[in-house]
Amino acid sequence: MDSIKTAVALPRRTLPRFPGYLVGVIVTATAIALTITFAHIDLGSYLASLRIEPHWPDISPILRASPVVQAHVYAALLAIGLGAAMMLSRKGARFHRVAGWIWVGLILLVAGSSLFITGLNGDRWSLIHLLSGWTMIAAPLALLAARRHKVAQHRRAMMGVFYGGLLVAGALAFIPGRILWNVFF
Repeated sequence: MDSIKTAVALPRRTLPRFPGYLVGVIVTATAIALTITFAHIDLGSYLASLRIEPHWPDISPILRASPVVQAHVYAALLAIGLGAAMMLSRKGARFHRVAGWIWVGLILLVAGSSLFITGLNGDRWSLIHLLSGWTMIAAPLALLAARRHKVAQHRRAMMGVFYGGLLVAGALAFIPGRILWNVFF
């Protein structure tokens, strides 16, 4: 009798993917560090020449702002914290699902309220508002992908909303003359 070999499929062990955006962050940070190191820039003098004087955060500009701005800032801070917690949590668990719905509500509040925050440089809307429109479309589509069990599509969309809609737009909120600039500088 011939021996029959049965192939047993062993689960493939895959390494976690290195997020591509981190390459850009690492390259940019390295370029800045090398520039400061090798150009012998006195960072304190350089910042003083720009009249940038970092100080302990003064939240009075936020407290004096309109209710729309306050809701926008507080929802953004909560969304950043909750989003970070969700990225560190086990995916598909009850916490992730419940927190995900709350996070999408927060992110839609942030994006929607930004449409009423205008006036930078005398303009009605700025390029940052394009991120808001994109976020208001991408977040519900990412939820739909999760409901349809399209995990990879859901992951890409949600990470795009988190990094693009929150962190990039949040960094742009530190443009000189804006409220968050005045909080720290």
